[in-house]
Amino acid sequence: MLASVPTSLCFLALASLVASTPVPAEALPASQKASDAPTLHELNFSWTRDGLITGIGGLLWLSSETVFKDELAPKTCRWCDRAEDGTDTLNGLDRWGRGLAAETPEGRKRWDTWSNVADFAVLPVGLLGGQYLLASGSGAPARYFAEDATIIVESFVVSQVVNQAVKFAAGRERPFVHVLPEDQKPLTDHPTDNNLSFYSGHTAMAFSLVTAAGTVSELRGYKNRWLIWAVGLPVAASVGLMRMGADKHYLTDVLVGAAAGSLFGVGMPLLLHKREDPTQTQGTGVSMQMSGGLGGVMLSGQF
Repeated sequence: MLASVPTSLCFLALASLVASTPVPAEALPASQKASDAPTLHELNFSWTRDGLITGIGGLLWLSSETVFKDELAPKTCRWCDRAEDGTDTLNGLDRWGRGLAAETPEGRKRWDTWSNVADFAVLPVGLLGGQYLLASGSGAPARYFAEDATIIVESFVVSQVVNQAVKFAAGRERPFVHVLPEDQKPLTDHPTDNNLSFYSGHTAMAFSLVTAAGTVSELRGYKNRWLIWAVGLPVAASVGLMRMGADKHYLTDVLVGAAAGSLFGVGMPLLLHKREDPTQTQGTGVSMQMSGGLGGVMLSGQF
Protein backbone atom coordinates (compact mmCIF):
# COMPACT_ATOMS: atom_id res chain seq x y z
CA MET A 1 0.00 0.00 0.00
CA LEU A 2 2.75 2.41 1.01
CA ALA A 3 4.68 1.51 -2.09
CA SER A 4 1.91 2.94 -4.20
CA VAL A 5 2.17 6.36 -2.56
CA PRO A 6 4.36 8.73 -4.57
CA THR A 7 7.67 9.60 -2.95
CA SER A 8 6.89 13.36 -3.16
CA LEU A 9 3.72 12.92 -1.10
CA CYS A 10 5.61 11.02 1.59
CA PHE A 11 8.20 13.78 1.80
CA LEU A 12 5.47 16.46 2.03
CA ALA A 13 3.72 14.59 4.86
CA LEU A 14 7.01 14.23 6.77
CA ALA A 15 7.80 17.95 6.34
CA SER A 16 4.35 18.95 7.59
CA LEU A 17 4.76 16.75 10.67
CA VAL A 18 8.11 18.33 11.51
CA ALA A 19 6.81 21.87 10.96
CA SER A 20 3.84 21.32 13.30
CA THR A 21 5.96 19.89 16.12
CA PRO A 22 6.44 22.39 19.00
CA VAL A 23 9.96 23.76 19.16
CA PRO A 24 11.63 24.01 22.59
CA ALA A 25 12.28 27.60 23.67
CA GLU A 26 16.00 26.95 24.06
CA ALA A 27 16.17 25.99 20.39
CA LEU A 28 14.90 29.40 19.22
CA PRO A 29 17.20 32.33 18.47
CA ALA A 30 17.64 34.69 21.42
CA SER A 31 15.63 37.46 19.75
CA GLN A 32 12.59 35.17 19.50
CA LYS A 33 12.34 34.13 23.16
CA ALA A 34 9.25 35.48 24.91
CA SER A 35 11.21 35.98 28.13
CA ASP A 36 13.37 38.55 26.34
CA ALA A 37 10.39 40.76 25.46
CA PRO A 38 10.73 44.17 27.15
CA THR A 39 8.48 44.70 30.17
CA LEU A 40 9.37 48.35 30.79
CA HIS A 41 8.73 51.21 28.42
CA GLU A 42 10.52 54.39 27.44
CA LEU A 43 8.39 57.51 27.75
CA ASN A 44 8.41 60.67 25.69
CA PHE A 45 10.49 62.95 27.91
CA SER A 46 12.58 66.05 27.32
CA TRP A 47 14.62 67.67 30.07
CA THR A 48 14.42 71.00 28.27
CA ARG A 49 10.66 71.00 27.67
CA ASP A 50 9.63 69.41 30.95
CA GLY A 51 12.18 71.37 32.95
CA LEU A 52 10.81 74.63 31.57
CA ILE A 53 7.20 73.67 32.23
CA THR A 54 8.00 72.60 35.78
CA GLY A 55 10.25 75.57 36.52
CA ILE A 56 8.01 78.27 35.08
CA GLY A 57 4.91 76.68 36.58
CA GLY A 58 6.56 76.40 39.98
CA LEU A 59 7.66 80.04 39.84
CA LEU A 60 4.15 81.20 38.94
CA TRP A 61 2.56 79.14 41.69
CA LEU A 62 4.99 80.13 44.44
CA SER A 63 5.00 83.81 43.51
CA SER A 64 1.20 83.92 43.40
CA GLU A 65 1.09 82.31 46.83
CA THR A 66 3.70 84.54 48.44
CA VAL A 67 4.72 87.73 46.61
CA PHE A 68 1.57 88.67 44.68
CA LYS A 69 -1.20 87.14 46.79
CA ASP A 70 -2.21 90.43 48.40
CA GLU A 71 -2.74 91.99 44.98
CA LEU A 72 -4.36 88.98 43.29
CA ALA A 73 -6.68 87.69 46.02
CA PRO A 74 -10.15 89.29 46.05
CA LYS A 75 -10.66 91.62 49.01
CA THR A 76 -14.35 90.78 49.23
CA CYS A 77 -16.21 87.67 48.18
CA ARG A 78 -17.57 87.38 44.67
CA TRP A 79 -19.24 84.07 45.49
CA CYS A 80 -20.68 84.76 48.94
CA ASP A 81 -23.52 82.21 49.25
CA ARG A 82 -25.75 85.03 50.48
CA ALA A 83 -28.54 87.05 48.93
CA GLU A 84 -28.36 90.84 48.81
CA ASP A 85 -30.52 91.07 51.90
CA GLY A 86 -28.09 88.85 53.84
CA THR A 87 -30.10 85.65 53.60
CA ASP A 88 -27.92 82.53 53.62
CA THR A 89 -28.23 80.78 50.23
CA LEU A 90 -25.69 78.01 50.83
CA ASN A 91 -26.76 74.88 48.94
CA GLY A 92 -27.97 71.81 50.81
CA LEU A 93 -24.99 69.60 49.88
CA ASP A 94 -22.43 72.03 51.27
CA ARG A 95 -24.61 72.73 54.29
CA TRP A 96 -24.65 68.99 55.01
CA GLY A 97 -20.89 68.71 54.40
CA ARG A 98 -20.15 71.38 56.98
CA GLY A 99 -21.21 68.85 59.59
CA LEU A 100 -17.71 67.39 59.27
CA ALA A 101 -16.08 70.56 60.56
CA ALA A 102 -14.62 70.39 64.06
CA GLU A 103 -16.72 72.15 66.65
CA THR A 104 -13.89 74.00 68.42
CA PRO A 105 -11.20 76.36 67.10
CA GLU A 106 -8.58 73.98 68.50
CA GLY A 107 -10.06 71.07 66.58
CA ARG A 108 -10.22 73.04 63.35
CA LYS A 109 -6.62 74.16 63.82
CA ARG A 110 -5.54 70.56 64.39
CA TRP A 111 -7.19 69.37 61.16
CA ASP A 112 -5.60 72.26 59.29
CA THR A 113 -2.16 71.29 60.57
CA TRP A 114 -2.59 67.62 59.74
CA SER A 115 -3.81 68.42 56.23
CA ASN A 116 -0.65 70.48 55.65
CA VAL A 117 1.56 67.67 56.97
CA ALA A 118 -0.17 65.09 54.78
CA ASP A 119 -0.16 67.25 51.65
CA PHE A 120 3.30 68.78 51.81
CA ALA A 121 5.27 66.03 53.53
CA VAL A 122 3.67 62.59 53.79
CA LEU A 123 2.27 62.33 50.26
CA PRO A 124 5.21 63.77 48.27
CA VAL A 125 7.85 61.85 50.23
CA GLY A 126 5.81 58.66 50.30
CA LEU A 127 4.93 58.76 46.61
CA LEU A 128 8.42 59.56 45.39
CA GLY A 129 9.85 56.90 47.68
CA GLY A 130 7.28 54.41 46.45
CA GLN A 131 8.00 55.34 42.85
CA TYR A 132 11.71 54.70 43.42
CA LEU A 133 11.00 51.29 44.94
CA LEU A 134 8.68 50.33 42.08
CA ALA A 135 11.24 51.40 39.47
CA SER A 136 14.19 49.68 41.12
CA GLY A 137 12.14 46.59 41.91
CA SER A 138 11.19 46.33 38.24
CA GLY A 139 14.82 46.59 37.12
CA ALA A 140 14.48 50.07 35.61
CA PRO A 141 17.62 52.16 34.96
CA ALA A 142 18.31 54.98 37.40
CA ARG A 143 17.29 57.69 34.93
CA TYR A 144 13.73 56.34 34.87
CA PHE A 145 13.16 57.49 38.45
CA ALA A 146 14.56 60.96 37.70
CA GLU A 147 12.20 61.28 34.74
CA ASP A 148 9.26 59.87 36.71
CA ALA A 149 9.81 62.31 39.58
CA THR A 150 9.94 65.24 37.16
CA ILE A 151 6.69 64.19 35.46
CA ILE A 152 4.94 63.83 38.82
CA VAL A 153 6.11 67.26 40.03
CA GLU A 154 5.30 68.79 36.64
CA SER A 155 1.72 67.49 36.81
CA PHE A 156 1.03 68.80 40.29
CA VAL A 157 2.67 72.18 39.58
CA VAL A 158 0.48 72.77 36.53
CA SER A 159 -2.59 71.72 38.51
CA GLN A 160 -1.72 74.27 41.20
CA VAL A 161 -1.24 77.11 38.72
CA VAL A 162 -4.71 76.47 37.30
CA ASN A 163 -6.12 76.16 40.81
CA GLN A 164 -4.73 79.54 41.82
CA ALA A 165 -6.21 81.19 38.75
CA VAL A 166 -9.65 79.71 39.47
CA LYS A 167 -9.46 80.68 43.15
CA PHE A 168 -8.62 84.30 42.39
CA ALA A 169 -11.36 84.49 39.76
CA ALA A 170 -14.12 82.73 41.73
CA GLY A 171 -13.58 84.53 45.03
CA ARG A 172 -15.70 82.11 47.05
CA GLU A 173 -15.91 82.85 50.75
CA ARG A 174 -14.49 80.14 53.00
CA PRO A 175 -16.91 78.29 55.31
CA PHE A 176 -15.45 79.58 58.57
CA VAL A 177 -15.56 83.14 57.21
CA HIS A 178 -19.10 82.70 55.91
CA VAL A 179 -20.50 82.30 59.43
CA LEU A 180 -18.68 85.31 60.92
CA PRO A 181 -20.35 88.68 61.42
CA GLU A 182 -19.31 91.19 58.77
CA ASP A 183 -17.25 93.28 61.16
CA GLN A 184 -15.17 90.25 62.21
CA LYS A 185 -14.27 88.98 58.74
CA PRO A 186 -11.32 91.37 58.30
CA LEU A 187 -9.94 90.18 61.66
CA THR A 188 -9.09 86.61 60.64
CA ASP A 189 -5.48 85.42 60.80
CA HIS A 190 -5.06 85.74 57.03
CA PRO A 191 -7.67 88.08 55.53
CA THR A 192 -6.24 87.72 52.01
CA ASP A 193 -7.13 84.03 52.25
CA ASN A 194 -10.76 84.60 53.23
CA ASN A 195 -12.24 84.31 49.74
CA LEU A 196 -10.21 81.48 48.20
CA SER A 197 -12.46 78.54 48.97
CA PHE A 198 -13.19 77.29 45.44
CA TYR A 199 -11.70 74.93 44.70
CA SER A 200 -9.56 73.08 47.26
CA GLY A 201 -5.90 73.40 46.34
CA HIS A 202 -4.81 70.86 48.97
CA THR A 203 -7.19 68.26 47.53
CA ALA A 204 -6.15 69.03 43.95
CA MET A 205 -2.49 68.70 44.92
CA ALA A 206 -3.04 65.37 46.68
CA PHE A 207 -4.96 63.81 43.80
CA SER A 208 -2.61 65.18 41.12
CA LEU A 209 0.39 63.63 42.91
CA VAL A 210 -1.24 60.23 43.36
CA THR A 211 -2.78 59.95 39.91
CA ALA A 212 0.38 61.21 38.19
CA ALA A 213 2.49 58.61 40.03
CA GLY A 214 -0.04 55.90 39.23
CA THR A 215 -0.33 56.86 35.56
CA VAL A 216 3.44 57.01 35.08
CA SER A 217 3.79 53.59 36.72
CA GLU A 218 1.14 52.20 34.38
CA LEU A 219 2.86 53.69 31.34
CA ARG A 220 6.22 52.29 32.43
CA GLY A 221 4.79 48.87 33.20
CA TYR A 222 6.24 48.63 36.72
CA LYS A 223 5.48 45.57 38.80
CA ASN A 224 3.14 46.05 41.76
CA ARG A 225 2.02 49.43 40.41
CA TRP A 226 -1.45 48.81 41.84
CA LEU A 227 0.00 49.76 45.24
CA ILE A 228 0.19 53.42 44.19
CA TRP A 229 -3.55 53.49 43.59
CA ALA A 230 -4.51 51.31 46.55
CA VAL A 231 -2.53 53.32 49.10
CA GLY A 232 -2.41 56.77 47.51
CA LEU A 233 -6.06 57.39 46.68
CA PRO A 234 -7.39 56.86 50.23
CA VAL A 235 -4.68 59.17 51.57
CA ALA A 236 -5.58 61.81 48.98
CA ALA A 237 -9.25 61.51 49.91
CA SER A 238 -8.36 61.94 53.58
CA VAL A 239 -6.71 65.27 52.74
CA GLY A 240 -10.00 66.56 51.39
CA LEU A 241 -11.84 65.38 54.48
CA MET A 242 -9.29 67.09 56.72
CA ARG A 243 -9.76 70.36 54.84
CA MET A 244 -13.46 70.10 55.55
CA GLY A 245 -12.72 69.25 59.17
CA ALA A 246 -10.66 72.43 59.36
CA ASP A 247 -13.69 74.34 57.98
CA LYS A 248 -11.51 75.65 55.16
CA HIS A 249 -13.55 74.18 52.30
CA TYR A 250 -17.02 73.05 51.40
CA LEU A 251 -17.76 69.59 50.08
CA THR A 252 -18.15 70.92 46.53
CA ASP A 253 -14.74 72.59 46.80
CA VAL A 254 -13.21 69.23 47.72
CA LEU A 255 -15.06 67.24 45.04
CA VAL A 256 -14.02 69.65 42.30
CA GLY A 257 -10.47 69.68 43.68
CA ALA A 258 -10.30 65.89 43.50
CA ALA A 259 -11.63 65.88 39.92
CA ALA A 260 -9.32 68.69 38.75
CA GLY A 261 -6.25 67.17 40.41
CA SER A 262 -7.00 63.80 38.84
CA LEU A 263 -7.51 65.42 35.45
CA PHE A 264 -4.02 66.91 35.50
CA GLY A 265 -2.45 63.90 37.19
CA VAL A 266 -3.68 61.57 34.48
CA GLY A 267 -3.80 64.02 31.57
CA MET A 268 -0.29 65.45 31.73
CA PRO A 269 1.51 62.08 31.51
CA LEU A 270 -0.86 60.83 28.80
CA LEU A 271 -0.62 63.97 26.68
CA LEU A 272 3.10 64.74 27.01
CA HIS A 273 4.69 61.46 28.01
CA LYS A 274 3.26 58.66 25.93
CA ARG A 275 5.21 55.46 25.49
CA GLU A 276 7.91 55.64 22.86
CA ASP A 277 7.40 53.24 19.96
CA PRO A 278 10.46 50.91 19.97
CA THR A 279 9.79 49.96 16.34
CA GLN A 280 10.01 53.57 15.10
CA THR A 281 13.37 54.44 13.55
CA GLN A 282 14.88 57.59 12.17
CA GLY A 283 15.32 58.16 8.46
CA THR A 284 14.01 56.22 5.50
CA GLY A 285 15.19 53.15 3.70
CA VAL A 286 14.44 49.58 2.84
CA SER A 287 15.76 46.54 4.66
CA MET A 288 14.74 42.92 4.73
CA GLN A 289 15.78 40.00 6.87
CA MET A 290 15.04 36.29 6.56
CA SER A 291 15.61 33.77 9.34
CA GLY A 292 14.77 30.12 9.47
CA GLY A 293 14.56 27.29 11.93
CA LEU A 294 12.85 24.01 12.50
CA GLY A 295 9.56 25.80 13.09
CA GLY A 296 9.51 27.47 9.70
CA VAL A 297 10.82 30.51 7.85
CA MET A 298 10.24 34.15 8.89
CA LEU A 299 10.57 37.11 6.54
CA SER A 300 10.63 40.62 8.02
CA GLY A 301 11.30 44.02 6.59
CA GLN A 302 11.19 47.79 7.07
CA PHE A 303 10.00 50.09 4.29
